[in-house]
Amino acid sequence: MTVNDHRVDELVLLSPGRRIDHDAVERAAADLLSALGADVDGKALEETPRRVADAYAELLTPQPFRATTFPNDDGYDELIVARAIPFHSLCMHHLLPFHGVAHIGYLPGQRIIGLSKLGRVVEFFSRDLQIQERLTTQIAAWLQQELEPKGVGVVLEAEHLCMSLRGVQKLGAKTVTSALRGLVRDDARTRQEFLALTTRTTHDQ
Repeated sequence: MTVNDHRVDELVLLSPGRRIDHDAVERAAADLLSALGADVDGKALEETPRRVADAYAELLTPQPFRATTFPNDDGYDELIVARAIPFHSLCMHHLLPFHGVAHIGYLPGQRIIGLSKLGRVVEFFSRDLQIQERLTTQIAAWLQQELEPKGVGVVLEAEHLCMSLRGVQKLGAKTVTSALRGLVRDDARTRQEFLALTTRTTHDQ
């Protein structure tokens, strides 16, 4: 075993190159309020365009972080699962939030990741204009690429306000998406174990 096998890696996850034009968002928010028939010159809405711009800037700006990984010196070869990680994101079709929980599991290879960083990865990809399907696969793809594990499983459960508050108006309805990679997809026992763990979490909530 070489010296490099014992290294602690820090993978820096940076925000995408998108730049938010705060002044333009503020003007657009004022125009939207006006188009909706609101009195944008009234005292009650005086600060609303700025607040809207601040809110969207916060919701769409992921914070960079260091995803620390460690050598799997003990040769751990069973599933590592973090369940019910809360998240929220913005639907790219209606600009309304969707929120829920993420369940992430992986079958480690040579390296393992700090457990808290799994939540950071979810938050990073959530702070974007998203659809749930893409968010699920982005999380799985990042873990597969950076950890090179034997398998990865990601399940997201979320309520979409574009479905709860408008259209069919089914309050409380949940959408479930999954992305399975490697042995978590191809090995029946591992797949069943991972899905059983996430299903148990769902029923316990």
